[in-house]
Amino acid sequence: MIIFKDITTGSELISDSYDLKEVDGILYEADCAMITVGGESFDTGANASAEEADEGTEDGTKKVNNIIHSFQLQEMPMDKAGYKAHIKPFIKRVKAHMDESGASDAEKDAFKTKGQAFMMKVLKNIGDYEFYIGEAGPSDNDDQHVALLNYREDGVTPYFTFWKHALKGEKV
Repeated sequence: MIIFKDITTGSELISDSYDLKEVDGILYEADCAMITVGGESFDTGANASAEEADEGTEDGTKKVNNIIHSFQLQEMPMDKAGYKAHIKPFIKRVKAHMDESGASDAEKDAFKTKGQAFMMKVLKNIGDYEFYIGEAGPSDNDDQHVALLNYREDGVTPYFTFWKHALKGEKV
């Protein structure tokens, strides 16, 4: 399995255990689902049959997004101005990382042109997105990876978008 980490903070953001689709050579998309967590009952060292049943307690379950839950992503509220302020140092950091890692000129050009188009799409539809960062949480790193959560055309299926070149894969 490959776990993809933020190149800036090292936070785990996604893994290849999810069906990652490469988009335009610069993004990864991963469909996610709502799962039920909690509700486990553990009787340790007690005679469960002799205990009275818990009356009136809830089962303690809740519905959560599987990717948010698995990688402990934290919501990072952003408006248009906040996203614009974030994206400039982020793109600068990604370009520097691409230079350091020996990306080809074609890759860098594609990132520049297709990345610009994607940024404009996000800004145009900013209200459709939710923004998430890794478990490291907010920091002084303005250039950390912000994952974008949106819904497919069916309006039901949530999916995350990640910047491909802002992730470092680590085989585990």
